Amino acid sequence: MVSRVIPVDPFDLVIFGATGDLARRKILPGLFRRFCSGQMPEEARIIGAARSEMDDDAFRQMVADAVREFGGGQACEDGTLDSFLQHVGYEHVDAMGDDGWKGLRARLRPGLVRAFYFSVAPSLFGALAERLRSFKLADDDSRVVVEKPFGHDLASAKALNATLAQHFHETQIYRIDHYLGKETVQNLMAVRFGNMLFEPLWNAQYVDHIQITVAETVDVSGRGSYYDKSGAMRDMVQNHLMQLLCLIAMEPPARFEPDSVRDEKLKVIRALDPVDYHHIVRGQYGADASQPGYRVHVEDERSTTESFVALKCHISNWRWAGTPFYLRTGKKLKARASEIAVVFKDAPHSIFGPDAGTHRNVLAIRLQPNEGMTLDVTIKEPGPGGMRLKDVALDMSFAEALGADAEDVPDAYERLIMDVIRGNQTLFMRGDEVEAAWNWTDPIIAGWNRRGEVPKPYEPGSSGPEDALMLMHRDGRRWRDIRA
Repeated sequence: MVSRVIPVDPFDLVIFGATGDLARRKILPGLFRRFCSGQMPEEARIIGAARSEMDDDAFRQMVADAVREFGGGQACEDGTLDSFLQHVGYEHVDAMGDDGWKGLRARLRPGLVRAFYFSVAPSLFGALAERLRSFKLADDDSRVVVEKPFGHDLASAKALNATLAQHFHETQIYRIDHYLGKETVQNLMAVRFGNMLFEPLWNAQYVDHIQITVAETVDVSGRGSYYDKSGAMRDMVQNHLMQLLCLIAMEPPARFEPDSVRDEKLKVIRALDPVDYHHIVRGQYGADASQPGYRVHVEDERSTTESFVALKCHISNWRWAGTPFYLRTGKKLKARASEIAVVFKDAPHSIFGPDAGTHRNVLAIRLQPNEGMTLDVTIKEPGPGGMRLKDVALDMSFAEALGADAEDVPDAYERLIMDVIRGNQTLFMRGDEVEAAWNWTDPIIAGWNRRGEVPKPYEPGSSGPEDALMLMHRDGRRWRDIRA
């Protein structure tokens, strides 16, 4: 089954930082895939803008190379790529000066959707926003897309929001978090609010606990300079895991509209309790016989930046009071896997006697790899010999269940960029969301610094520090196994 593709309105999309790694790996290949799907109209134009001196032809060659390397196997040799490149141009622009801005303005056409993607460091956001206005490239209908990090702490997030607000309305600002563009994340809302089966059970009365895991096998090489100033808490928990927590815990919005959804997410963040320091584990991967440890990739050979975080938190509202949420994320773990697991409580009484053991229903939502869901249910083990119970998984891979090839499912960046063109902010973070998340995160980080805590070491290819296992074991629970 091939999904129905609805073309967007004609647009001019300017990508600042178009020669950078993110543009080459994600943005440009994603746009090509949308072109192949028929979603991009003939009148659409993509204009790269960066400091590099090159002409249209040189940029088109760079785009072609990026598509062939990162396009995910999409066919490129049937003339489709050549057709796509006719929609692509380039302008040399000085973000901090005046060079190139008039030329860029001359390329933009009146009467079309106009969007500007800031694929650059946050320190350039203000300069770009000011020049878009002063050179009259942007008006009150234009849209700007900004990449994380959205600040380094609450103060810097407020300053960044204030800078953008000087030039653009909140309805024009699209803070992109690619996790929210994943098919499974959106299906999470469909499963919760589109099925009577789950919503009555989605509360503290029936849910024992919820686990959110984002595990990576990669190290920090190539990102050491940035990562050592950030760490797992700022890089992953404050944004990606926080957004997943909001979607799993929020109340049903009145309508599936941007502000209705984001209002409910904001309520979750504001209801989060401060985290007791006994309920947090930080880790840093070490070296083994075949690979170097974390500190080899950063400047500070005594760095105490965490590459792993696990924590237990609570939401103080009527739906979730008393239900713990366990979050963990880390680098150099045993498998690449992202999962949300809703673990339901035991049946109040077992009619099968003490030998039947403990069995629980678990709804596991896989974000990556192999997006899909499983629901663990208890059945009788086949054969004679009495009532022997076992847990089996009702497994649904989206690609298999919907009859779609993996390449037919849009990448997160593809979906989110098309939402920008449509003017749909549902899957983008609002400024007050970002600030509320930092308001919860900052005291945790400040507590580490005040106590002088050092991350616990863990072996590459493991599940993280032993203390993270104890975080669950003390409560009589256990983490789900990390598996690809």
